[in-house]
Amino acid sequence: MNKLRPLWSNLRSSLWFLPSLIVAASVLIAVALIETDSSLSDRWLAKWPRLFGAGAAGARGMLSTIAGSMISVVGVTFSMTLVALAMASTQYTSRVLQNFMRSRLTQAVLGIFAGIFTYCLIVLRTIRGGDEGALVFVPHLAVFFGFVLAVLGVGVLIFFIHHVASSIQASSIIASVAHETILAIDRLFPKHLGHGPGDTADDHAPNLLIERKWQAVPARKSGYIQNVDNAALLRRARELKTVVRMEYGVGEFVVENTALLSLALDNPPSPETMTALQAMFGTNRHRTVEQDAAFGIRQLVDVALKALSPGINDTTTAVTCVDYLTTILARLATQLIPSSHRYENGELRVIAKGPSFQSLLSDAFDQIRESAKGNVAVMLRMLAALQTIASLTTSPGRRQSLRDHVQCIAELAARTIESPQDRGRFEHELARVLEALESVPAQGDVSS
Repeated sequence: MNKLRPLWSNLRSSLWFLPSLIVAASVLIAVALIETDSSLSDRWLAKWPRLFGAGAAGARGMLSTIAGSMISVVGVTFSMTLVALAMASTQYTSRVLQNFMRSRLTQAVLGIFAGIFTYCLIVLRTIRGGDEGALVFVPHLAVFFGFVLAVLGVGVLIFFIHHVASSIQASSIIASVAHETILAIDRLFPKHLGHGPGDTADDHAPNLLIERKWQAVPARKSGYIQNVDNAALLRRARELKTVVRMEYGVGEFVVENTALLSLALDNPPSPETMTALQAMFGTNRHRTVEQDAAFGIRQLVDVALKALSPGINDTTTAVTCVDYLTTILARLATQLIPSSHRYENGELRVIAKGPSFQSLLSDAFDQIRESAKGNVAVMLRMLAALQTIASLTTSPGRRQSLRDHVQCIAELAARTIESPQDRGRFEHELARVLEALESVPAQGDVSS
């Protein structure tokens, strides 16, 4: 079941999945209303002649007009979506395009328009005017519902125009990426994770592993590792009575036929074992955020770097990225990140590769800091961000990492801020942040 979850997740996020469901639903509705029409008495429908009194020619004309209009609107909708994707890729980064493609709202709008078009075609096929020797049949109820769908489509088009105008704004894109990353952090690092033998900052392998022979399990194809079935990996290591060492973690690029993981065995594993272990790693052409919180941070950093580039020089967008990176790292500061060494009944079973607080902190701020030379606004906001994160953790290791980043920003400011007034304002803020870092907040500690 766990093997099917990544496949199901990719299927649901594909652009065609939700529209296909809506089109299928429109077919079922059309068939159901046509069957209902055929069983209803004309005397019952005659009570509302203004609603259900259209003849065969009038019904055909109206449904033909609706169908033609909807297929034109589908083209307009696709064009608007492509323009939004092009603008987002040029202005921000191509890595945020996945968020547009996975948007349930965009998929639903495309599905609604395509569904109305399909509905009208099916109802049109059943209308008979008696000119071909057949009995006259006009599904009045289905025709009226087609009119209702047309009115609904106009409202959806107006709403979608507003949605596209809002979704391509920098704040909307950045907030969406940050929200998805926070959800991934909450899913990967639950707050109440228990302490096991390996849940410590000391991740050095026992000395006995140094003397063991390691048998490599090659990767089946090249690509980015999107997900790993950790439970199955631990279970397989227990069955083999050995230690499994991951050579690549989620979000890293693996090359076909290179070592994906290694087993502490004297003899090479069987082909069946290698196939089972390879199936526990989901590899694809791009990264996703589901098990890769670092990729969400990477997207925000890319937007900030693009904003700080000389060609764009958008300090406001860069500051917004720093603000949402602060939100992500503030959530991460309160989470217990498990050790890379996974134990079961006191026995080391898996040596995993995963992120740490320090690595994610560096991913978030290192490149932005280097691109913010002389930009006082961004450097001041980064100082405030580090102070905010520090107020949420008492871990000595995490607070030391925050101090190191503050010191790096101070060194950058000393080299690049030329104005004495700006330098004085920065030094005043720096002193306040350093003072705050020296005072430990009164709250429970978490593992570093």
